[in-house]
Amino acid sequence: MGEELQVYINGVYYPKSQAKISVYDHGLLYGDGVFEGIRAYNGIVFKLKEHINRLYRSAHALMLKIPLTEDEMTLAVVETLRKNSLRDAYIRLVVTRGVGDLGLDPQKCPESSIIIITDSISIMSSEAKEKGISTVITWVRRNPVDTTTHEIKSLNYLNSVLAKMEATANGADEAIGLDKNGLICEGVGENLFIVKDGKIFTPPSSTGALAGITSQLAIKFAKNLGYDVAETNITPFQLFTADEVFFTGTAAEVVPIREVNKRQIGKGSPGLVTKKLMAAFQKATLDPKEGVLIYPKSRKRQ
Repeated sequence: MGEELQVYINGVYYPKSQAKISVYDHGLLYGDGVFEGIRAYNGIVFKLKEHINRLYRSAHALMLKIPLTEDEMTLAVVETLRKNSLRDAYIRLVVTRGVGDLGLDPQKCPESSIIIITDSISIMSSEAKEKGISTVITWVRRNPVDTTTHEIKSLNYLNSVLAKMEATANGADEAIGLDKNGLICEGVGENLFIVKDGKIFTPPSSTGALAGITSQLAIKFAKNLGYDVAETNITPFQLFTADEVFFTGTAAEVVPIREVNKRQIGKGSPGLVTKKLMAAFQKATLDPKEGVLIYPKSRKRQ
């Protein structure tokens, strides 16, 4: 067996089996914290600066002070990958309110906790991108913008967990959430797009959906390919009758949806627009200009 992966916790590296936080940490007790899921491809940490920036925006919304600057956090992520000799990885960057007492008051937490995990992730089957996935619209409504909105990438993910459980119980690969008005919002951890008559539509963030980094890339690629893209409200009927539907997300990447609530989408297989965007995304992950190099040419690999 190889050496254990090292996990960064507040500036110290611990073997995976020994990486622990206090039971008094408010991230555990109350879901009080923020996180980012980030990918590294072939030695490039894809869109790292964008992920770091979003982390700090989420923290600002929660009045959560992060003791590192954005540049220091960027370096910590890259150094953790180097520590584990990783070129391809899934990075989970977590900042919690830190250790406090059993009360809710965040003022009782003098310093936040920073955790960086570099490992792998698999959330879709190997056939997902070739055949598309099945989905169900869940009864669990996405949190509105005046609550623990998914606009903030916080540790409050019970909403998504319940939706995922329902999808699994119904034999579907993934769930799609509605906002409080019954409009399409997003998946449990992905943004959603539909294609109709050669035009592309995605729900606005006013539904409570996260401003996805991969979704913004998909919009950029689509426009470069000559497609019209609009952020607009989408009803379940429009979802059922779309020509194509797909998810985007850091972990999921670009994934076609072949079925929603037992209703076939389009031809029941990945459509032309989705395939083009999948190809554009894969090409971008190998472009050094789209991320941060783990092992710069000027630095010898340890």
